[in-house]
Amino acid sequence: MSKHPYTLPAGWAEDLGEAVRVMREGGLILYSTDTIWGIGCDATNAEAVQKVFALKQRTDSKALISLVENDAMLQRFVANVPEVAWSLIECADKPLTIIYDTPRGLAANLLAEDGSAALRVTQEEFSKQLCRRMRGPVVSTSANVSGRPAPKRFGDITDDILSGVDYVCKARRREKGGASASSILKLTNDAQVTIIR
Repeated sequence: MSKHPYTLPAGWAEDLGEAVRVMREGGLILYSTDTIWGIGCDATNAEAVQKVFALKQRTDSKALISLVENDAMLQRFVANVPEVAWSLIECADKPLTIIYDTPRGLAANLLAEDGSAALRVTQEEFSKQLCRRMRGPVVSTSANVSGRPAPKRFGDITDDILSGVDYVCKARRREKGGASASSILKLTNDAQVTIIR
């Protein structure tokens, strides 16, 4: 008899279920990621993405990052993943977001003016489980109003953000560590790499 490869920590199943229900209905969540706490929504729902921009008081000309569960999900939402991307992801010693030239299936307002989109294969289990249950990418943008400091832990999130989402996930709230944002690279179809952050 095969053993399930991962057992959810206590309380996660209910937490994940509620977060997914809210996102499927077009709502916003606050959740822990592989970097800092983030505002999330269904990355294929343009109306939900617009709510994120409104909550962050950010212009939609600044594209948002989305998380995917694994390599297979990345390939579903990027038409052409350059071969070098796999090496970059494998060698990265911290979370790595890559901006790809040929996204597909994402909300149009998630794309930059040149049509590219930023995606990251998350290695953190809660956000990975969210993507798995959504069967697609989840928006991940720092849980702060634009121009204010990004929260390194749950206790740093301001009341206007907490009250502006439809569900606040319970997982990992008590962790004290000071997380940091991901590295960001822009990778063109002809394998030109530009360091963004």
